[in-house]
Amino acid sequence: MERWVVSAKRADFQRIASDFQIDQVTARLIRNRGIEGDAAIREYLYGDLSDLADPHLLKDCDKAVEILREKIRGQRRIRIIGDYDIDGVNATYILYRGISRCGGNVDFEIPDRMKDGYGINENLIQIAREEGIDTIITCDNGIAAVGQIRLAKSYGMTVIVTDHHELQEELPPADALVNPKQPDCAYPFKGLCGAVVALKVVLCLYERMGIPPEEADSFLEEAAIATVGDVMDLMGENRILVKEGLKRLNKTANPGLRALIRECGLEGRKISSYHIGFVIGPCINASGRLDTAKRALALLLEEDEVKAAALAAELKELNDERKDMTARGVEQAVEMIENGPLKEDKVLVVYLPACHESLAGIIAGRVRERYSRPAIVLTDSAEGIKGSGRSIEAYNMFQELCACSELFTKFGGHPMAAGMSLERGMAETLRKRLNEQTALTWEDLVPKIVIDVPMPVSYLTEKLIRELSVLEPYGKGNTKPLFAEKNLAVFGARILGQNRNVLKMHVKSQTGTVMEALYFGDIEGMRKYLEEKFGPAETEKLFQGRENAIRLAFTYYPGINEFRDRKTLQIVIQNYQ
Repeated sequence: MERWVVSAKRADFQRIASDFQIDQVTARLIRNRGIEGDAAIREYLYGDLSDLADPHLLKDCDKAVEILREKIRGQRRIRIIGDYDIDGVNATYILYRGISRCGGNVDFEIPDRMKDGYGINENLIQIAREEGIDTIITCDNGIAAVGQIRLAKSYGMTVIVTDHHELQEELPPADALVNPKQPDCAYPFKGLCGAVVALKVVLCLYERMGIPPEEADSFLEEAAIATVGDVMDLMGENRILVKEGLKRLNKTANPGLRALIRECGLEGRKISSYHIGFVIGPCINASGRLDTAKRALALLLEEDEVKAAALAAELKELNDERKDMTARGVEQAVEMIENGPLKEDKVLVVYLPACHESLAGIIAGRVRERYSRPAIVLTDSAEGIKGSGRSIEAYNMFQELCACSELFTKFGGHPMAAGMSLERGMAETLRKRLNEQTALTWEDLVPKIVIDVPMPVSYLTEKLIRELSVLEPYGKGNTKPLFAEKNLAVFGARILGQNRNVLKMHVKSQTGTVMEALYFGDIEGMRKYLEEKFGPAETEKLFQGRENAIRLAFTYYPGINEFRDRKTLQIVIQNYQ
């Protein structure tokens, strides 16, 4: 069962609507996303690249640029060390293209997830030394690499760190450290991803080298992909960057991205943040999970259309394989939970020894969604057991792991996600310990559905639905609006789609407004629910298109169905009760 709550943030919605020429519903939605004050509302509605802060405000950015300028002039060998996820790949691309454009003698290295682990390491530094590298520049990593960077410095290397992760107690002894999260960094927006930090450095480098900074606008596509793919909050600068990046992505000149868009069946469609998060992004991430992230980087760098098409097909294939492996892993996890003692646990710790370790986090996320409980998936690795966890709002996973830190050989994370390593045979000990020490109640585990506005379907108009697009792009921190209405009569239900995964029906409000409604969720589960509540006979009538006694409350998002020059308003149902 879910708990539905209405967001009740207050403001003078009438005045905001009047001043900004928007509907009061839109004004309420903006306030619900934490936007307060006319300046913030104006930026939210109309913000563009001119609203971005001056990149020179980033601590050590100018210092990093001066170092790079000297190294480029002296033709010193520069090596970028990135990371194997979507942010790291795009950050590496931006730095590589940017430094190359300035005439730098530059190459790159991306760690192997299984062999090297995350970020810069001793092995990569030794290789760089043997190959005569003068300067290392990290991206999307390095802020925690104190020992590794100390080693590089002992070899006489110059090291620049560009990163966006949280700071540890000790900072690495780099020659320049560019990270907006430094407490003495004057850059006003702290929520940038690694690729955007790299972009800011390139912007300042272009300026210093006499290259028009507008040339760096071509990197906005990669910045948008990284921001959405790394699940950054789509607020402030991030929202502007993604909005601008999406505009360019829809007509990209990058052969690799064009090939991937085509391979994913998105050619000719308006690409949104959803497509980055769930279609394009996973293909880029799949290479770092199952193969090497260098393959995704090769796609971004490829100039030849034919080669780009082949690389895009490989990435799509890898992602399809990753999806199959994930589905099998989720199936095994659900089976273990349903048919054993785990079902009674408030914190789910599932040990899948044969699962690919790079998929543990994705599977944990699916398990958390299904059971609305914190979930950790553990799997065998070369050194013992490795795991990844995904949490819920009521459970600070990092804090809970800290309380039993002696069980781990290594762990880290934040309230909503964590990674860990344990000795073999410790899976059951961890499961028991986390469940013994948790203060979670069963009530904490009831999913909370936050409704933006309880709104009758009779209020919907084409004008309002089109106006809602000003809220895009949607994502973390700027979720798609959720409306609700209760006591709707439901009739004419039909199951559609090749995989019979769409339920189409009509709803009728108490005031007589009739509207088309679609549901893309668990149709079988909905049917069972209706049979329990209203009986099999009434449910059968619903699916036969006959009048029935079914009355439901729905949460929904409105849309416009355009088919053969005919426009129909419709709602897409998210939850029901």
